[in-house]
Amino acid sequence: MTLMRLRYKNFLMIYFSVCISSLCLGQPSQSPNKDQQVIKEAPFLASNPALEVKVKEIAEELRCLVCQNETIAGSHAELAIDLRNQIRTQLQSGGTKESILQYMVERYGDFVLYNPPFKAKTSLLWLGPLALLLLSLFVLRNYLRQQKNTNKTAVYGSADLAQARELLRQSKPVNHPSTPSMTKDN
Repeated sequence: MTLMRLRYKNFLMIYFSVCISSLCLGQPSQSPNKDQQVIKEAPFLASNPALEVKVKEIAEELRCLVCQNETIAGSHAELAIDLRNQIRTQLQSGGTKESILQYMVERYGDFVLYNPPFKAKTSLLWLGPLALLLLSLFVLRNYLRQQKNTNKTAVYGSADLAQARELLRQSKPVNHPSTPSMTKDN
């Protein structure tokens, strides 16, 4: 087996190991400690605290388009602040949670939802990690099988060993040019 092929196989094994471990580890838990909760909470901007609770509830379901791994409720990006203000104004004008979410999806696509629905457009988001995991396991299984087959040692019976001893006994020593000759002077 060539050195390049071995390096390629080692690269693939490391790559798929990283993919599998990242899928298994996933995202950190969504329960931050007490200090993080204080940092993530935005101050009440409206005079109506009940309105702010509704704004936060809707903002928790929307992904920050800048941060992409955070809700707009916890993000401090300018776009997230603008989206929270937009939610607030729509709620003040009588909008419902469903109408606001629908407006955001129409404007930004399903990606804006923190938990996008399963449909044809988002199937890759839902099935992609599973397909990658299955592909990684398939490649790993084939690699391990190949390694197991190449590392097998041959098992010889007593008849084979007797034949080898007979051949060694019958053969005459050959003076090879690279080895010194064995004479009585040495």
